Amino acid sequence: MASTSAAASTTAPSSSPSTPTPQPQSSRKYNLHNPLPLSAAQEAEVKQLYYKRVRAHCAPEIKAFAECAVNRTVTATWVCRAQRLAMNSCMVAHAKPEEEDRAREEWFATHEERRRAREEELARVEKRREEVIRMMREDEARRKKRSS
Repeated sequence: MASTSAAASTTAPSSSPSTPTPQPQSSRKYNLHNPLPLSAAQEAEVKQLYYKRVRAHCAPEIKAFAECAVNRTVTATWVCRAQRLAMNSCMVAHAKPEEEDRAREEWFATHEERRRAREEELARVEKRREEVIRMMREDEARRKKRSS
């Protein structure tokens, strides 16, 4: 028990919070093109891109299985076995970490474009809001003139 607390006290960083401590080399590979940690919602967007990319690679196999499975329920498992196996093997072949990395890079590449579009939309909303406020004030001024 005492040895674990002594070990914990020796591994605690002794430098001040303003000076970063050098991190040891780890097995984690950092992609310099994607330096930002993503939120859960952003990770979900990356996953959607990833699945979309995998489905795009396997579109012919997915289409063949879907055409075979039309108007079939339980029997599709046996009747469309060859198409199902082809579709699944294609998906497994393309669902690799490298493909997820490419989806992440695509997400980062379009991140600035999405941010710009969001800012433009906010600017349009703000402009419209200011216009509505101006119109309300003009209407209020007209009402005061009529009542006076």
